[in-house]
Amino acid sequence: MPAGGTESADDPTQTRRPGALVRAATAVRRVAGMAAMAGAVALFGGFLWFVSRVPQEELRLSRNAEGIVVLTGGASRIADAVELLASGRGQRLLITGVNPSTNSGELARLNARYQRLFACCVDLDHAARNTIGNAIEARRWSRERGFRSLVVVTSAYHMPRTMAEFAHQLPDVALIEFPVISDKQRNDHWWQPATARLLISEYLKFLLAKLRMGIAPNSERFLVDVVENRS
Repeated sequence: MPAGGTESADDPTQTRRPGALVRAATAVRRVAGMAAMAGAVALFGGFLWFVSRVPQEELRLSRNAEGIVVLTGGASRIADAVELLASGRGQRLLITGVNPSTNSGELARLNARYQRLFACCVDLDHAARNTIGNAIEARRWSRERGFRSLVVVTSAYHMPRTMAEFAHQLPDVALIEFPVISDKQRNDHWWQPATARLLISEYLKFLLAKLRMGIAPNSERFLVDVVENRS
């Protein structure tokens, strides 16, 4: 044995140790790769489910509701909601997410056939800035009116996330979907670039919303309290 008790250069442990580390690193990379692949497959599968969940045609309502709520932000949403109100599908209409500078008279002029309805049966919400805010305002409005059923009007691609947020805020209210189908959606397949980008963006927002609800189901509670107790 060399002086000082040092190990021999041909000690087998010196060759086994690096080989074991290489094998361990390879196994970790393999597991990580499989996990990434499984995650990608799950994400893509979820996206296909989401696409199938987005209505492709306008629905014919099977029943009426006490109230109608329409979310601003898309073409034809308000017009379709006002037509539902005019046909007796609900007693009152809430337009949520209205620009603070827009008043009822301006909206009535844009829907001239139904001006009388704006005078008696349409309420505007200027507070909501996003879908969570829309759901909170719909909750406040429906409780003030004593409504236990709502027709929810928004664009088709926005409907899954809207219904998730509304169901989270109004678990004791019956929600009826009324998706608005744009001309672009009628004419384009979901895999066309512009439509695909829109759907992917909405899908990711939907996933984040569901994750938030699962991890912190009461995270919006303080917002609800502020809305319902404000003067």
